[in-house]
Amino acid sequence: MTRPAFYPSSQAATGSSGSVWEGYAYGFLGVLVFSLTLPMTRLAVAELEPLLVGLGRALVAAVPAVALLWLTRARRPNRQEWPGVILAAVGIVVGWPLASSFAMQTVPSSHGAVFNGLLPLSTAAFAALRSGERPSPAFWGWALVGAALVTAYALRQGHGTLALGDLWLLVAVVLGGMGYAEGARASRTLGGARTICWALAISAPVVAAPVGWMAAQANWPGAPVVLACAYLAFGSMFLGFFAWYRGLAVGGIARVGQVQLLQPFLTVVAAAMLFGESVETATFFFAAAVIVVIAGGRRAIVRTKK
Repeated sequence: MTRPAFYPSSQAATGSSGSVWEGYAYGFLGVLVFSLTLPMTRLAVAELEPLLVGLGRALVAAVPAVALLWLTRARRPNRQEWPGVILAAVGIVVGWPLASSFAMQTVPSSHGAVFNGLLPLSTAAFAALRSGERPSPAFWGWALVGAALVTAYALRQGHGTLALGDLWLLVAVVLGGMGYAEGARASRTLGGARTICWALAISAPVVAAPVGWMAAQANWPGAPVVLACAYLAFGSMFLGFFAWYRGLAVGGIARVGQVQLLQPFLTVVAAAMLFGESVETATFFFAAAVIVVIAGGRRAIVRTKK
């Protein structure tokens, strides 16, 4: 059977110049989809419980994922790929959506965008730990500066105290970085589409019962909330990862992951334009500072494997 185009070939995975540019293109498409995740989540949790929003999107997205696996007769992950698929499910199918949904109850999405500026650094750290690379002292120095910047921003917004939403955002950054790195690692041989589809498929039995119970208790939301939930399920949780994992797999985690540096700005602009959130000038300065820190941290990664 002919392999679908969204499964990378072994030649693409080697990182030729053509595949790197292809990786950048797919990576930008994924980031563009992800940039609306926090604003849509904030809209959804205004009328629904964050647990239902966080887990419900995974269950809804699992329907087309399982269908695609069946229609394409996709192979199962092998012994080397299963750990990446499972950790991707823990990180970006369950963990990140739950943590960010809880955060969006108490902080605006533009606030969360600055925290998400640490996602590329988190992804790079997990990729380094799992790929045999040793982060240099300079890398950890940049990481501490970035953490200090984000903490300063949160304290400034909270008038000297960290809000509960800030802590949830930090949890989301750690889990998201793990899910991105592990999913990208599995995607190198399994393919981006198959990786996210299998991650959703194995998560569905776990989340089905709690989602069903919460949905039965919930009041039917208005059309804007339904559309927001649909975007979170089919865009952020499903189609966005087709592009994102393919980009990371064919172009390289370290190189293509830099495209995610654009996400804080895209999220802040989207929150202001689509939902009328008030965004103070300081938010843009902090977002820019975090991006500079992450770019410096990426250049400080030292390879130990030859």
